[in-house]
Amino acid sequence: MKAAVEALRAGGLVILPTETVYGLAADAANPRAVAAIYEAKGRPSFNPLIAHVADLAAAERVARFDGRARRLARRFWPGPLTLVLPLRDEGAVCDLARAGLDTVAVRAPAHPIAHAVLAAFGGALAAPSANRSGRPSPTRLADALEETGERAAAALDGGPCEVGLESTVVSLLDQPRLLRPGAVTRAQIEAEIGPLAEAEADAKRSPGRLARHYSPKAPVRLEAVGPAPGEAYLGFGPSAPAGAGRWNLSPAGDLAEAAANLFAFLRAADRTGPSAIAVAPIPHEGLGEAINDRLRRAAGFVG
Repeated sequence: MKAAVEALRAGGLVILPTETVYGLAADAANPRAVAAIYEAKGRPSFNPLIAHVADLAAAERVARFDGRARRLARRFWPGPLTLVLPLRDEGAVCDLARAGLDTVAVRAPAHPIAHAVLAAFGGALAAPSANRSGRPSPTRLADALEETGERAAAALDGGPCEVGLESTVVSLLDQPRLLRPGAVTRAQIEAEIGPLAEAEADAKRSPGRLARHYSPKAPVRLEAVGPAPGEAYLGFGPSAPAGAGRWNLSPAGDLAEAAANLFAFLRAADRTGPSAIAVAPIPHEGLGEAINDRLRRAAGFVG
């Protein structure tokens, strides 16, 4: 961990575990370090990065919080919720990390290793998922190393990611908007601050909004009751087909288990070289909204 913090202070990249996915972290205030993230990922520079901080106090040095933002932060932080807010300190998160916007996406991750690194580093870290742009996010260190490990000065192993999906993103610039669904569900957020509007007005302010994102090499076919010849298959629930080339996201039909397994199983299926990856229908309620969002983007169906 000491070597990782020293690498970050020197402008290097570090593979960092969080409860959502593994991130490729750099000093958010250092434009050259942030540029190295974009280069390593092959990521479009118009896609903003999330600033990760140790706690609410650190977040308030970066962004301007109102009562709604503090309420959500106190309820769900540390945890998988990102808030898009007006920028307070331009020096804390550089223009490149914000994609030139006057807002900043900020969250406090729950993983103990991420928190320890952030506390020791003392500033914000830009830390998008440690995959090449558009690929499935890594939820295990081995996958992160396969994707961007050669560009990292250090890598920390935190085991498999507990959540397995990127954080929920909520904009609080005027009317609250759900920009990206995640483990903190729409219903949980609305119970705290009231109804959420649709994303369109603020969509550019969130990462993970590209039409084709989280994609394996093989095409993805959704709502599949079973695989066609040559296809790999991701099932869901106790009646899903089993056997070679078949993975069950959750034999018990548990959406949390399915979310945690999603990216790892997409990667495993892709490694078999299938003609396509067919995916069973996933219920859309609760965490299913986030799972289906990632699957539609993997298939290229969401703009």
